[in-house]
Amino acid sequence: MDNMFRLMGSEDFSDRRRCIWVNGPVIIGAGPSGLATAACLRDEGVPFVVLERAECIASLWQKRTYDRLKLHLPKKVCQLPKMPFPEDYPEYPTKRQFIDYLESYATRFNINPQFNECVQSARFDKTSGLWRIKTSSSSATSGSEMEYICRWLVVATGENAERVVPEIDGLTTKFNGEVIHSCEYKSGEKYRGKRVLVVGCGNSGMEVSLDLANHNANPSMVVRSSVHVLPREILGKSSFEISMMLMKWLPLWLVDKLLLILAWLILGNLTKYGLKRPNMGPMELKVVTGKTPVLDIGAMEKIRSGQVDIVPGIKRFSRNHVELVDGQILDLDAVVLATGYRSNVPSWLQESDMFSKNGFPKSHNSLLDN
Repeated sequence: MDNMFRLMGSEDFSDRRRCIWVNGPVIIGAGPSGLATAACLRDEGVPFVVLERAECIASLWQKRTYDRLKLHLPKKVCQLPKMPFPEDYPEYPTKRQFIDYLESYATRFNINPQFNECVQSARFDKTSGLWRIKTSSSSATSGSEMEYICRWLVVATGENAERVVPEIDGLTTKFNGEVIHSCEYKSGEKYRGKRVLVVGCGNSGMEVSLDLANHNANPSMVVRSSVHVLPREILGKSSFEISMMLMKWLPLWLVDKLLLILAWLILGNLTKYGLKRPNMGPMELKVVTGKTPVLDIGAMEKIRSGQVDIVPGIKRFSRNHVELVDGQILDLDAVVLATGYRSNVPSWLQESDMFSKNGFPKSHNSLLDN
């Protein structure tokens, strides 16, 4: 590898870990952000190494998404630098099309990640001014350990590295039905005619509920907290594009006001269906908390028609049913946990001043200090 130089006399050889000097940044993660960073570096002639714990690029898209998934945003705001989507792609590319695009992107820019390299730790050595990244191979044919040494580290693992599984009374100890996380859900076909509880009302929860209804299952969706639901498009334009355009000229509070008025005109009053909006507007909520509004792609129609039932929080599970906090008891065949993901950065990055406990950067400047 032309961008690596092996250090044969490293002090860490006592633990049988091979050391590699990288004459450029080490990028952790071969998803869209990691690939985009690598392509820009390649274009400038800067050497780099990409480390990926899976055996493929964009492993979240390839392994942990449902069959019907499409981009929720228009392709022009999702394309990576220096290479647009093919012209014949639809406005909202499918999962397969997006994966094909990413693979073509990696090929075009000659990005060859080191696959099956799981980062165990990354720390900045202040004495030498270098990053030391320890990895272990997750390959079935290799159990080797490596240490990459470099001047620059790029964290591109995203906020969806690890699934979030809540602890709910009786879910794992008493309930006899199937329990899966939404990252394991592929299609509603196997649930045809079954009673399925979807826990969570974000974009995944809404789309899983929609897919279940389309396959003639009987889904109920747990909504414990307030949620912003916006139409994906307003007058033929992406809600995201409209909000970004308005934010260039108007204060945030006014943009939120306009979005909510337009959403009410298109979707109606959602409160009567059990969907309460937060006090904070959708864009302000995104800026302050990082919580993204739900973009409706058909779930609201199913909710209005009664094909998707909205229910409150869960009290406990028993053998074949769930008891809700309002006293309702529902018979169930399966549970889908659409309870989201979290970053795994805090588990391996030893620079606690750079990232918060939830894995988000504390500030832009803190990423550039080193």
